[in-house]
Amino acid sequence: MSAVAPPDPIEAQLLRRPRVSRHDVEEIFLVPVLAVLIALALGGVTMLATGVDIATIGLSYAALVDGSVGSIAALSETLTAAVPVTLAALGIAFAFRAGLFNIGAEGQLLVGGMAAVVAGFALPGLPAAVHLPVALMAGTLAGAAWGSIAGWLKAATGAHEVITTIMLNLIAVRLIDYLLRNPPIQRPGRSDPISQSVLASAELPKILSWIDPNLRLHAGLFLTLAVVGLVYWLLFRTTLGFELRSAGFNPMAARYAGMHAGRIIVIVMAIAGGLAGLAGGSQVLGVLGRATPNFSQGIGFDAIAVALLGRSHPLGVLFAGLLFGALAAGGRQMQVSAGVSIDLIAIIQALIIVFIAAPLIVRFVFPFAFEREARR
Repeated sequence: MSAVAPPDPIEAQLLRRPRVSRHDVEEIFLVPVLAVLIALALGGVTMLATGVDIATIGLSYAALVDGSVGSIAALSETLTAAVPVTLAALGIAFAFRAGLFNIGAEGQLLVGGMAAVVAGFALPGLPAAVHLPVALMAGTLAGAAWGSIAGWLKAATGAHEVITTIMLNLIAVRLIDYLLRNPPIQRPGRSDPISQSVLASAELPKILSWIDPNLRLHAGLFLTLAVVGLVYWLLFRTTLGFELRSAGFNPMAARYAGMHAGRIIVIVMAIAGGLAGLAGGSQVLGVLGRATPNFSQGIGFDAIAVALLGRSHPLGVLFAGLLFGALAAGGRQMQVSAGVSIDLIAIIQALIIVFIAAPLIVRFVFPFAFEREARR
């Protein structure tokens, strides 16, 4: 009687049920938290080096906390800022899991946001229960189409997705500029590049308006939470998720297993672009109400940092998006209350990414946090 061959270790790792181990907690939560602490400390050193006294540094960090979670208004701004960057980062993380580097979230977000705006003002008479989903779907499909261009180019010609997505970003910026200066998208009577306003039936409803009509937090928050769960399910509970993780973990093994690499590439880039397009739709339908040049405000590029900070895991991306939302909201309060330049927030964000990219530095600075792992 022949012995049964042991399972391939790569196959066993991919097939195991996803469960949170100590290593997962360290990679997804502990290392990013410690990286943030180091970045904040070095941000204080930077302020000291530029002549800011210690009292002002303490005041600035107190303002950072107060401006991000210190009140209902601050929390509203934090969550509002976190919604689009988290959605776009989920798309980037999804591509990372398949071994693809989607640098084109900015362009996908712009194209998706523009499509959502057009659907938002060009379909009058629809009830909100129909108009809003249609506008969001238009943004998602437009972003997916834009992302799939890079996927098709890679699958058909081998063109590297980093290069093509960067070029598509530039094309998207100029395409939006062109569309905003031409009817029927340009607002009638205006010579500057600005679109018509989204109809009320296509706006994402404000969820805290019963407390204060000026609070900007909208129903995109619930949409984001639902998408986090959907991406987690898609990655770890479906055949497609298994195939794309296989392709990302070992492309050669996936090819020998009969998986269609070209199809996977196009599907992954389309899903990644769709999530970024949904991020653009949520921003224009929930916050801006119209489109202007560079209405994305660099959210697509911030999303790359969020995906890295979240270790390309849906839950990690969610918490990283909340952190970047807090930095964005608290940074404005720092500038107002302590007179600290908003550029400091960009420095802190950059430092966070540096330490996330080099976790050995974090482990060197905080060895006691990883003692249990070292003893095993």
